[in-house]
Amino acid sequence: MQREKVSEENRRDVHVPLPAAVHAAHRLKTIRVVVLVLTLLVALAILLPVLDHVRQQAFRAVCATHLSGIGMAMLGYAHDYDGEFPRSGGPDSRWGRRIPNWMAQDRRSAYGLTAEGARGVGTISSSFYLLIKYGFSLPLSDFVCRGDAGTGVFDPAKEGVGDRRLHDLWDFGAVPSERVSYSYHMPFGVHRLKPSSNPGMVIAADRNPFIESPMAEPKSIGLFVPEGDGGAIKIGNAYQHQGDGQNVLFVDTHVRFEKAPYCGVDDDNIYTFWDGGDIRRGAMPLLGSEPQGQADSLLVHD
Repeated sequence: MQREKVSEENRRDVHVPLPAAVHAAHRLKTIRVVVLVLTLLVALAILLPVLDHVRQQAFRAVCATHLSGIGMAMLGYAHDYDGEFPRSGGPDSRWGRRIPNWMAQDRRSAYGLTAEGARGVGTISSSFYLLIKYGFSLPLSDFVCRGDAGTGVFDPAKEGVGDRRLHDLWDFGAVPSERVSYSYHMPFGVHRLKPSSNPGMVIAADRNPFIESPMAEPKSIGLFVPEGDGGAIKIGNAYQHQGDGQNVLFVDTHVRFEKAPYCGVDDDNIYTFWDGGDIRRGAMPLLGSEPQGQADSLLVHD
């Protein structure tokens, strides 16, 4: 009887510490898990911005390559068409937001020209499209920058063109502003550029931040301060690369990433036209705006 009592007490002595040991091990395991999770969160907090920066750098490089290809095609076009960069419409056509008929059977109907080939409307996108129409070996994807939200590659099959081919069309579909990511020096008017122009002039670049686009509303030039800090200067930069700058194509066809928009001749702002004041700032372009001189870069999009 006494032996049974002792054995029972021994069993109690053996089993009592076990729950405490289990709880201690569980707490230790929990602490390790928490430490691991916190370590992973810290690592993610450090790595995510780095990875995003790498991704943006990749987008920037691809867009620069596309712009370079467009520049070479434009030079080829000028060689074949009397030293002129691509310009849609007729000799005296004005800049419009859309051409009358991008699927027209002939040039006169496409641009709304008179029987004599006068007047009518041309656009930035349909000017770029001449490089496609006349076979300068550019893929449609070259006209789209991945950083330009709201823009996608033109797909004729989805636009109801039937069996018509690219060279039968006159623009990048019904909504061309969603198919072209780049701005172009104003080709309509007396100050259009040619291959013989000052090589420091800018012929094309990322979209103009002061003009509405599928990606964003236009920025206010009143907030842009050329002599300000980095944040103030970013306001004048294109949206596509998080305000860090823009890919710029010069007349001599080299492409450079510029961290400020006043990268034209004599620090001219490539996205505005001269208004008699600081050319690093200039005036916001509107439909119908034109460069005010041969050294005034004015890059616009539809």
